[in-house]
Amino acid sequence: MTTDIKINKPRPIVPKKQVALFDRDTNFKRTITILESGKPVVITEFYSNGLLLQDALKKHLKRKLPTESFKEQRAYRAAYHTLSNRILIEIVDHKIAVKKAPSIGWLEKLYPDTSNFFLPFPQIQGLNSSWQWYKNGIVIPVLRNKVHPYFGTYFPTRFDHLILFDNWLKRYEGPKKSAMDIGLGSGILSFQMVKHGFQKVFGTDTNPNAIVGLKEFMGDTKLSRKIELDFASLFGRFKKQTELIVFNPPWLPQSYNPDSIDEAIYYNENLFPDFFAEAKKQLLPEGKIVLLFSNLAQITNVTQEHPIEKELAEGGRFQLERCFTKKVKLASKDTKRDQHWRDSEEVELWELTHK
Repeated sequence: MTTDIKINKPRPIVPKKQVALFDRDTNFKRTITILESGKPVVITEFYSNGLLLQDALKKHLKRKLPTESFKEQRAYRAAYHTLSNRILIEIVDHKIAVKKAPSIGWLEKLYPDTSNFFLPFPQIQGLNSSWQWYKNGIVIPVLRNKVHPYFGTYFPTRFDHLILFDNWLKRYEGPKKSAMDIGLGSGILSFQMVKHGFQKVFGTDTNPNAIVGLKEFMGDTKLSRKIELDFASLFGRFKKQTELIVFNPPWLPQSYNPDSIDEAIYYNENLFPDFFAEAKKQLLPEGKIVLLFSNLAQITNVTQEHPIEKELAEGGRFQLERCFTKKVKLASKDTKRDQHWRDSEEVELWELTHK
């Protein structure tokens, strides 16, 4: 490991008491009652038994909870998250101890000192998906090369805002000596800026996995000399003023205490005021701020307050140069979640300068 930063990973579980076991012959209703009582259940025999129990749990919750509105869907997902994470699966010698289970390299990579333990089944599914993305790489339309996102690091599955930013960069005629990427995640905005000629990008993130993953990904390449990283919030240790500050903040207000990767999706009430206050000091007199945002919170009635509009109206620090919008692609026909609001969803690029 190239850093002493402690990464986020699913916590190994060692059950203290005898736990209930589940296979395809076990009674589903009784098993779900056990989960609802707060007790864990261990999957046995086949990996697919975990999928069967998850399906039964989803059907059970859909009978109990409405899922019409965006808020109701969030409540359903929260309930499912709580109960499904009580479904455990055993790891022995860094391998999943049931038949027909996937081979997941993260188990050895993330847990070098612990070879036998239990993990929640949804965490194993997440580790498996993440391992495939990490191993095979992901094609990003605005980049020449694939990215290989590290476990627990946010990466986009929709690219409309990245295309909006890439088009903005093509038209940008200002200096390209340095830029800052706040909350850089898997580094895509930084890679875009380097692609478009920026000499140095300073990137920060509060997620340790993002920093560890990018250091590993860049290694000793030219990228590692062009992109400097700091495990910190907002501007971190970077105090030198810059000509461009780029921020792709979370798009939804926080309604609960999120885990590390959800911090890329939900913002707390202090994030935007703190960002704009610091950005005022960090931006060169003729510099620009670019924020990538969305109208998702407004069209789903989560909130009617738009944090960037609020800053422009009340902050007294910045003025709007230009705002570009782009309609998002409609949800896949294969998606099971009702996403009717996607018809009116737009991503936004806000270009601000000093007032």
